[in-house]
Amino acid sequence: TYNSGRFIKRCLESVLEQKYGKLEVVIIDNASTDGTVDILEQFADRCRIYYNDENIGFAAAQNQAIMLSHGDWVLTLNPDVLLMPNFIQALVDAGQVDPKVGTVCGKLLTISPSFDLPEKELVDSTGIYFTPALRHLDRGSQEVDNGHYLNFEYVFGATAAAALYRRQMIDDISIEGEFFDRDFFVYREDADVAWRAQLLSWRCIYTPLARGYHVRAVLPGNRSALPPVINMHSVKNRFLMRIKNMTPDLYRRNWWSITSRDLVVLGACLIKETSSLKAFGYVIRNYRRVWAKRQEIMRRRRAKDDYMASWFSFEPVSRPAPRPTARALAKTRTARG
Repeated sequence: TYNSGRFIKRCLESVLEQKYGKLEVVIIDNASTDGTVDILEQFADRCRIYYNDENIGFAAAQNQAIMLSHGDWVLTLNPDVLLMPNFIQALVDAGQVDPKVGTVCGKLLTISPSFDLPEKELVDSTGIYFTPALRHLDRGSQEVDNGHYLNFEYVFGATAAAALYRRQMIDDISIEGEFFDRDFFVYREDADVAWRAQLLSWRCIYTPLARGYHVRAVLPGNRSALPPVINMHSVKNRFLMRIKNMTPDLYRRNWWSITSRDLVVLGACLIKETSSLKAFGYVIRNYRRVWAKRQEIMRRRRAKDDYMASWFSFEPVSRPAPRPTARALAKTRTARG
């Protein structure tokens, strides 16, 4: 949480009302000043709450929470998300279909900041996908929810607003002890994790049975309404993510789309969004450290070039995935007690 007073009470209530046993809730507050702390105190008997002295960013605070947790599965959650009662159970069930599933996501729908359910439901995300220009977008974003996205599917990755991660994968793909890269601070850290997970041969599955609602503040068309510091991190993280994860083959296949988009980004920073020019200075100053992370990722890479290239498309890519069987669900729920 960081100045999340508008949302956090309803969010936590929806978490604590989940139809799932042995739930452990860890909250990290990044030095909120808007009354969030007073609200969190109401949940101190049901959640483990930690208060940071400064805002260390979404990525670092999520790492902090992950290290303090004990479960085989970890759900990262934004405070502006409202979960339906079966959300976590449905995610965990979907994760049992394949031991190489390291990430699970459900259907997030849009909701107003007041958490009032809309008359006409719009999709917020059913997973993320990458274009050849290295833009990462939410699958189905702003589409009317008219009964589509009803199948279990493998997708590229999940938005960390509400993503379930297997502990085994977290341990496997962490670099220098970090799951989310603290250099990102905020924004795109989930796309970076998704790309790295794919390189290391982990899969992400989407289940239509897990439904939640998300107050989406960042959309591709509303940059001008966002704080300049958020836009700066967006530019910075585009290049950090590429330095770490881009393979020569993928660049060769998509160099024109990538270069064209880079020119658009650079031109916008020079002409309109000059506050984001700081992003390039950050990348230059920290290049050696970021390159060292890349070397570690590439040393451990398992996925083939053709497989990785198949995910980068101007239209969302997904592949059929199996449904969890009744027998498998009964077995895992019995084992969990």
